[in-house]
Amino acid sequence: MTQTIAPRVRTLVLLLLAATGLLLAGAGPVSAHAALTGSDPQQGAVVDKAPTQVSLTFSEGVALSNDSLRVLDPKGKRIDRGDPAGVSGTTYAVKLHSGLPDGTYTVTYQVVSEDSHPVAGAYTFSIGAPSQTTVSVSGQEAGGGVVGWLYGFGRYVSYAGFIVLVGGAAFVLACWQRGSGVRALQRLVVTGWLALTAATLGLLLLRGSYTSTGKVGDIFDLDLLGQVLQTKTGAALVSRMLLLAAAALFIAVLFGAFDKRDDEEKRDLTFGLAIGGTVVTAGLAASWAMSEHASTGLQAGIAMPVDILHLLAVASWLGGLVALLLALYRAPADTPLPGSAVRRFSRVAFGSVLALVATGIYQSWRQLGSWSAFTGTRYGQLLLVKIGLVVLLVGIAWISRRWTARLAETVVAKPRKATEDSDGEKEHATAQAGASASTSAAASAKKGASTEASGKKDGGSERAAQLARQQAAIDTARQKQERDADPNRFGLRRSVLAEAGVAVVLLAVTTMLTSTEPGRTEEDARAATSSSSAEASSAGALTLDMSFDTGGEDGKGVVRIDLDPARVGGNEMHVYVQRPNGRAFDIPEVKVAFTLESEDIGPLPVVPDHIATGHWSASGVQIPVAGEWKITATVRTSDIDQTTVSKNAQIG
Repeated sequence: MTQTIAPRVRTLVLLLLAATGLLLAGAGPVSAHAALTGSDPQQGAVVDKAPTQVSLTFSEGVALSNDSLRVLDPKGKRIDRGDPAGVSGTTYAVKLHSGLPDGTYTVTYQVVSEDSHPVAGAYTFSIGAPSQTTVSVSGQEAGGGVVGWLYGFGRYVSYAGFIVLVGGAAFVLACWQRGSGVRALQRLVVTGWLALTAATLGLLLLRGSYTSTGKVGDIFDLDLLGQVLQTKTGAALVSRMLLLAAAALFIAVLFGAFDKRDDEEKRDLTFGLAIGGTVVTAGLAASWAMSEHASTGLQAGIAMPVDILHLLAVASWLGGLVALLLALYRAPADTPLPGSAVRRFSRVAFGSVLALVATGIYQSWRQLGSWSAFTGTRYGQLLLVKIGLVVLLVGIAWISRRWTARLAETVVAKPRKATEDSDGEKEHATAQAGASASTSAAASAKKGASTEASGKKDGGSERAAQLARQQAAIDTARQKQERDADPNRFGLRRSVLAEAGVAVVLLAVTTMLTSTEPGRTEEDARAATSSSSAEASSAGALTLDMSFDTGGEDGKGVVRIDLDPARVGGNEMHVYVQRPNGRAFDIPEVKVAFTLESEDIGPLPVVPDHIATGHWSASGVQIPVAGEWKITATVRTSDIDQTTVSKNAQIG
């Protein structure tokens, strides 16, 4: 059964990587971390006079470029002038050309939030009356496409590389210093460094296209790269590259000079490596904290150190777990993993879990802000999945601790038995050595004779190489059998392998969390939008759209009624009639009536005056009392084709 372990490990790793890829692929474009909470003119508004500027308000500060805010006329031509600029707080505006004609205008925005994520969107407003427009507002998203997928993959690889690099080095330095000479652990840490370095360089190149055009061809645009280097995220990525150079020196010492020192020199060098490694590792973790969620929002001064501690705890636990797994499966027979190293890692993992729980609770409170956000926001739903995975991981770790305790008991029992039987073993070893020497001599003589007899044959060297490979395979199988003979060690391997599998999925979910709008921000944006809508409603932004069909030829359309300020007393009313394609529809007659059925008032007829094609207006429309009024529009499209449509609305 033990001979099938390695294929199972490879199969499980491939399945977990596939699951991780599906998680990342299903994440879609990065969610906005700065939400649009208000605008002037408002979305869908119809204004009488052309505005001199368009302003947008976000839930947090954003970074602007020359093309961050654009305003397009019905034909798709830009009518904004100058660069966008901040007006006050989180409000930004762009100037418009004067003398704009009536019609529907489109506002598009592409900005970068304070926590480094791109935010994009679009909406429309109209001057005078709505019109048909060639500009499409659908598909306005940031961080999508091939560039968005590559950027998300790079983020995952950078997190994974950091965890393997830091966790593997910490495992060797704090738990098993003899492991510095184990080739599998050396490759693990170096692979983590290479992955993090390559991912950081890739993110630096992708950043410009990711936050602007989203085009693959712009990845190597030096102008965009120059703009990225001037941003907070660019500075963080460059700092990470410099710290990785220092990490390379740390790795060289750990797996070079450190392994060749004696025990006393190792103690002195361990202290220096621990201090230097902690400084470099904390700096690497800070390169995330200074540019993402922790750097903005509530209590940023506290959140950044907490985020650094959280990342260090994750790396110590999960990265050390990968190192432990490799040590259990790949450590050579002459350097087996001792039970003391497993116990030390168990204590390190336990401390890391405590730190994760404490920092995780604070981060959850900071990012969610309410219990309802757990189920009402995407961030909260992903956080629930992460919590479930952590609980599962802790449960498997508890099983691993039980196997660790049993392994420790076995290790303690073996020396006692060895002391009692030492004399017999010495005698047996002497006899066995003599027999081995005799056997070796006979084998050498036989081999010499065989070699002499077959010296003239062409395949002699190939046969010798084949025998050498067979002998190496036999030795490897024997070493594996010796390692797998201990049932406690075998059980620990299986539980640690299960931990590593859950950890891979947990890392994927965590990567998705870092690119998802925090629940607190999402709920604040909803509240701000609702408040803005309420203010607009109380200020007179009552608009009703009613579809009609008179039944005759060319008898379909939409009638829109705007009532301002929609309060008791005098009001101004505008009526717009459009064809199904959005173009103005000039019909012979339109009439409006107001009825308050609860008070038996009405119908109060209003006959608006024709102003322009598809546009009617009436001033001084009197609403006597507040209530839910039934607003009726009678539309006549020909001498005989006429219909009446109605809707209810709260007025006053």
